[in-house]
Amino acid sequence: MERELKLYSYFRSSAAYRVRIALNLKKLEYQQIPVNLLKGEQLGDDYRKVNPVGLVPALVTGQGILSQSLAIMEWLEENYPQPAILPEHSWSKARVRAMAYAITCDIHPLNNVRVIDYLKNEHQVESPTGESWYHHWVHVGFQALEQQVEASPFCFGDTPTFADICLIPQVYNAQRFQMDMSQYPKIFSTWNHCKTLEAFTKAAPEKQPDSF
Repeated sequence: MERELKLYSYFRSSAAYRVRIALNLKKLEYQQIPVNLLKGEQLGDDYRKVNPVGLVPALVTGQGILSQSLAIMEWLEENYPQPAILPEHSWSKARVRAMAYAITCDIHPLNNVRVIDYLKNEHQVESPTGESWYHHWVHVGFQALEQQVEASPFCFGDTPTFADICLIPQVYNAQRFQMDMSQYPKIFSTWNHCKTLEAFTKAAPEKQPDSF
């Protein structure tokens, strides 16, 4: 029996948002431990003992501590297989993973807090230039992703998968940065459908204990 899961999280972290969705879809109980990224708590000695990389999320399990959102999601899928968040067949799994990786490896890393802060602090890049940077890389990613998303009603098939879990936080942030989503009807349709599901709405940043 797995001991209580503990999730180190920050309410606006896209990566932590993904794991919250996955835990909710799996109907797993977990304790949430806020880590304030704006105050630099992730860089303190106490948190570095939890996650040496100094990032969220980190999931405390009975077997140890896991970091990296996709690795956590893979572990959850293997250890709590129902309800599944990956399709059954290998080709379908690969298609779902390709969409998830496009978001987590191509879009998100260029626009996370560390990168934006580096642009501002080291290169004096401020809005609207900073927003142009963000919009450019999200548009590049979404233009390709729009051709892959099925919106039937999810990114792939009729149940939520890794792809949806990764997409919804990215769309949330795109809207937060006032991006025009009208040119991505399939992505936006998937976003709207996922918003009807409790697992997604409970994971939203504004519903978290550290939201402000």
